[in-house]
Amino acid sequence: MADVRPPWRIPLLILGFASLIIGVGAGLLRLGWAVPRPAADLAAFHGPLMVSGFFGTVISLERAVALAQRWVYLGPLAAGVGGLALILGAPPAAAQALLALGSAVLLAGSVSVFLRQRALFTFTLAAGAASWLMGNLLWLGGFSVYEVVPWWAGFLVLTIAGERLELSRFLPPSPVAQRVFIAVLAGLTFGMAFEARLFGAALVALSLWLLRQDIARRTVRDKGLTRFIAVCLLSGYGWLLLAGAIILGAGLVPGSAAYDAALHALMLGFVFSMVFGHAPIIFPAVLRVAVPYHPLFYAPLALLHLSLAVRLAGDLAGLADWRSLGGLLNALALAAFILNTIAAVIRGKFSRQAANRQRN
Repeated sequence: MADVRPPWRIPLLILGFASLIIGVGAGLLRLGWAVPRPAADLAAFHGPLMVSGFFGTVISLERAVALAQRWVYLGPLAAGVGGLALILGAPPAAAQALLALGSAVLLAGSVSVFLRQRALFTFTLAAGAASWLMGNLLWLGGFSVYEVVPWWAGFLVLTIAGERLELSRFLPPSPVAQRVFIAVLAGLTFGMAFEARLFGAALVALSLWLLRQDIARRTVRDKGLTRFIAVCLLSGYGWLLLAGAIILGAGLVPGSAAYDAALHALMLGFVFSMVFGHAPIIFPAVLRVAVPYHPLFYAPLALLHLSLAVRLAGDLAGLADWRSLGGLLNALALAAFILNTIAAVIRGKFSRQAANRQRN
């Protein structure tokens, strides 16, 4: 079955970014900042919008493009519409069912890839999709967001780990390293299901494994985009290590300062560092547009790290104003990333036009 052409992928991406924008606004409201509607009405859905509405849509879209089969696009469509349903105030059960459908399609696509190519990375990607589906089904079944957060976090962590195994030229792991990775996967799975501190320990182990195995520790000495990606990866692994250490020490107690610090070290520090680093690769693959590297790429990344340091300092020192300021700066870092990416696409378009004129 023919693939979906790039122009038809843009609405799916817009749905995902709508969840991101409203989800960030809902998060700012939780920190005490005044935000306009509809974000002001959706504070309780900050997490679902960010994880399932945004990341679920974007990751499903990326996977659909890779598989090049139309039926897989039902995944990002369902996830994107599910996020939109939350934004528009539809019955929560309807939105939850759509998000569950999106994750089920992603899992089906991931399993089909694993059956064709039985490898550690395809298994890890399928495990990530299964974690997302489990979290969405539990939420649909009446569990609170706090209770399903480990499953949603596992979705992102496993997806990133699997994609690093697949895409970024890992140093060939020894048989021992592969067995260690499998043990980490088991620890993450049991931690998601039963014990937060085990989940934290597995995150620590995964961060150390990635720091040891990822070729980024060599390519960080290169130049240009290669070095930028490596900086994003290595700094992200540092946040993953910190998040795991906090969870290992304090667990995941909703409403606690350690809970906020751990989740945002993981979701912002680790996950968005990966997003910043992989955007120049993912956007060309999904939308067929060039995203040429520019040194300004470092500005949003630096702001992300600085703002997160301010936020976590506020969390761990009991300084509410610092926590709120850090959250606002987090939002500005994401906005700067989006604007910087758009500017890079525009530069790439003009560069291609200039090159075409020179050839003609």
